[in-house]
Amino acid sequence: MLCSSQDNFVYSRATYYGSPDCYGTPSGACGFGDFGRTVNDGNVAAVSYLYRNGSGCGACYQVRCTNPTYCSDSGAYVVVTDHGEGDYTDFILSPRAFAKLAHPNTAFELFSYGVVDVQFRRVSCQYPNYNTVKFKVHEHSRYPDYLAIVIIYVGGQNDITVVELWQEDCNEWKGMRRSHGAVWDMANPPKGDIKLRFQVSGSVGYGRWVMVTNALPSYWKAGIAYDTNIHLY
Repeated sequence: MLCSSQDNFVYSRATYYGSPDCYGTPSGACGFGDFGRTVNDGNVAAVSYLYRNGSGCGACYQVRCTNPTYCSDSGAYVVVTDHGEGDYTDFILSPRAFAKLAHPNTAFELFSYGVVDVQFRRVSCQYPNYNTVKFKVHEHSRYPDYLAIVIIYVGGQNDITVVELWQEDCNEWKGMRRSHGAVWDMANPPKGDIKLRFQVSGSVGYGRWVMVTNALPSYWKAGIAYDTNIHLY
């Protein structure tokens, strides 16, 4: 994942969580499931106030620690997949991400600190081979009575703040509920092909609406991911 940003760094603290394979956790509060364990090669983080009731899920940050003896200049580029707080920290990093903070061959010493002072800034998310917004029908969906989607890829420095479905019989847009994290749901969704629109705030502008025509086929299935025609940078 390549990232860039013009924003200034903010000072904070970071720690790490235990993981048997050093990747992320599939049970993160964002609702990404196993995708949240391996996205960005496992360089992921839980955040506290940056979680922002779930709208911060999927955001990308550059985090670098400040001890010049052990810390690299570039630090780690991480994706938010979870919510967590601990010891006045803004970031709880996966072990893989925490190791990226260190100079080569100094990660062991950095891990021994447990908590480190850091600088961070938000950066643009740019995923190789994924240039558009992508979402997945959540595994808990039950066709045709209950639809939940999880927003997987969002490019740039953007947050999706509202998701709506077109209700053909009422001739109006109806809002989905933010169930948790990046998961949006609706009971008794419209029949037939489903149109979606997203309200986006960030680098593309504040409160901009983008629409996906025929986002979901008539017979959608739980667990299936869908690309959109939406490019956000």
